[in-house]
Amino acid sequence: MLVVREPEQLRALGDDLRAKIVVLLRERAASTTELATKLGLPKGTVGHHVKVLEKAGLIRVVRTRKVRALTERYYGRTARLFLFKSSDDAGSEGVRDVAAASLRTAAEEILPAVDGDRTTFAVLRVRLTDADATRFVRRLERLHREFRAAEDPAGEPYGLAAALYRRHPDA
Repeated sequence: MLVVREPEQLRALGDDLRAKIVVLLRERAASTTELATKLGLPKGTVGHHVKVLEKAGLIRVVRTRKVRALTERYYGRTARLFLFKSSDDAGSEGVRDVAAASLRTAAEEILPAVDGDRTTFAVLRVRLTDADATRFVRRLERLHREFRAAEDPAGEPYGLAAALYRRHPDA
């Protein structure tokens, strides 16, 4: 687990393409060439974004292999789980950007509905006391842990996007 709170890390993950790269690297390590093929983008474009993620400490080289005269690098995440925290207003904006990129990525992953589909989605807006907000944060963290623990390699791929956030008072 990595707590992401540095502005450089938040900026790196606030980009949609970099968010997709991090998602792809969750399952297994990949080379820049493999990522470019999977994303349908030029290798140079993907290579630039991989360097930004590596510099921010979010991914790292996990193995190398010789391909003719070149050394191919395989990248993996520095942690299986990233938690996003902010300690100031600038950090809050970075967390908001990461959340937006993550939600756009999650929306692209949602398959069209079929009979017996288990997809559910809701955006709820309420007013809470600090005590209630703290209680819900703890419940969401328990749900995250339970969801991760239920992973079965033979199962179907599912995603869970959940956030508790303070809204702008005029929203």
